[in-house]
Amino acid sequence: MREIDITEECLTFVDNQGDRVSRKFFELLEIIEEVKVVHANFIKKLRNSKFYELRIKAGNEYRVIIFAIDHLNFSESTEVVCLNGFIKKSNKDYIKAIKKAEIILEQYLKHIKS
Repeated sequence: MREIDITEECLTFVDNQGDRVSRKFFELLEIIEEVKVVHANFIKKLRNSKFYELRIKAGNEYRVIIFAIDHLNFSESTEVVCLNGFIKKSNKDYIKAIKKAEIILEQYLKHIKS
């Protein structure tokens, strides 16, 4: 149903968090790959942004920034890319993570076009 790509930055983040977070991350990817409308407990649109967050609850609140490639609405998208991850400690963490995601997305889009 939905094709998911994962950047090196995102994989590195997930790998560095340990087995529990990594396992949860890949379980959630299976869900968003198969389910058209994903519950807000797992995927949420980030305000004032073109990105979504994947919410991984495993002790701390881990987040992965996702971009829907082929549609503005995640539910309608068939292609998404996991860009980068971070541990949510405060709302200020989102600003840095979104800026980083924008840079990664720009590089990602250049790469797939070439």
